[in-house]
Amino acid sequence: MFLLAIWVFLPVILQAQTLPKPSNAQLAWQQAELGVIFHYDLHVFDGKAYSQGNNRITPIQDIHVFNPSQLDVEQWVISAKQAGATFAMITASHESGFVLYPSKANPYNTKALGWSNGKQDLVGDFIKACRKHGLKPGVYLGIRWNSYLGVQDFVVEGEGEIQARRQKFYNQMVEEMVKEICTWYGPLFKIWFDGGASHPDKGAPNVLPIVKKYQPDCLFYHNDQLAEARWGGSESGTVDYPCWSTFPYHFTGSGESAPNAIWKDDYKLLKSGDPDGEYYMPAMADAPLRGDNGRHEWFWEPNDEHSIFSVSKLVEMYHRSVGRNATLVLGVTPDTSGLVPQADRNRLQEFGVQVKKLYQFPIIPAAKTASQLSFKHKQVIDRIMLGEDLVQGQKIRAFRIQVQVAGEWKDIYSGTAIGHKHLIVLETSVSCNAIRIVVDQAVGKPQLNVFNVYETSNDNDDF
Repeated sequence: MFLLAIWVFLPVILQAQTLPKPSNAQLAWQQAELGVIFHYDLHVFDGKAYSQGNNRITPIQDIHVFNPSQLDVEQWVISAKQAGATFAMITASHESGFVLYPSKANPYNTKALGWSNGKQDLVGDFIKACRKHGLKPGVYLGIRWNSYLGVQDFVVEGEGEIQARRQKFYNQMVEEMVKEICTWYGPLFKIWFDGGASHPDKGAPNVLPIVKKYQPDCLFYHNDQLAEARWGGSESGTVDYPCWSTFPYHFTGSGESAPNAIWKDDYKLLKSGDPDGEYYMPAMADAPLRGDNGRHEWFWEPNDEHSIFSVSKLVEMYHRSVGRNATLVLGVTPDTSGLVPQADRNRLQEFGVQVKKLYQFPIIPAAKTASQLSFKHKQVIDRIMLGEDLVQGQKIRAFRIQVQVAGEWKDIYSGTAIGHKHLIVLETSVSCNAIRIVVDQAVGKPQLNVFNVYETSNDNDDF
């Protein structure tokens, strides 16, 4: 027999302040927890190792190298779903400038390949597949670099009047492409601008008002005017602990364009956020699936299966991202056949199975607002899941986990941030009659919506 109790929070209430509150899109972003982004571009087919610096400046001479023999974007989406992803994204364009849909604004696209009478639309087919399989669709647009048109950091190469006219053309083309993406495919979960989308005051395309007009409910990520989520400071798929959902700036910049306070100390502020930040801006942790053994592959290369992260490393990544109040995005790359390679598919599925094995079945079924769990007999516990109701902002600032043994309460863990999800893997399992959370500091009255405990000591984290 298990008992659920509402244990009264008795926190020290910190100085009154107006907490930043999430938008519906930001709440949905945090609740999504895990997504996959599929990187696909001409680079996959050129027979050369991917080199970011080289690919940003070297046009692909013949776009007809893009010729996947078994293209199946639905297979991509199913692979993501098997990993436990709730959303999936596609790179509609990347550094080559080539776009994966028949754009009317940009002629450098799939229509030029002549497939399906010029109607081949990887983006549209991908979004349809997402909806068919219950994943939220998103689109990634690379507009900062374009090797085909000679664009570097949003600036079209050239001088004088020629450059000015080409820049105007490029900006108009990009803005029209953004409108196409926003109006052709229905509601989108997220639009991701690679490296940010700069600012029209700096001469860059003016994309924010287009997205807000035609996709008001999607997550905008990001430009120098607004970031509704923030990059987590590395491509390791992890963030620091604590990781707060708030931030002191309404934008993040990108690399050297970011304020010094953001990029100093190896992007520490991005990794941790700021509990007193004025703006609600939850974190994204991203990493390529093929990122192990000294590799970091966003695009497919042959004979690179050894770089696929093991299940145990992916589970660790999950704990250090989703389990630290960030949303995890895994990068997956289809190969020249147009399919996600079987080795990658297998690993995604194994990862999804393992996370479900660890966290699908708590010892006591979840009950909202319960903050103490009591057991009729002693219960072994080795993992804990906490979740905070964030509708009114992130309120908890310090807390402890206590267990009751032989009638005495003792601390076994202390922390600061909880946020959407906080996963605790105890170094040593405990046997107890009851377990509770004590909130020591909070802004306003906090509310838990998840307090689950698990016994998983007999489970193996690897395959």
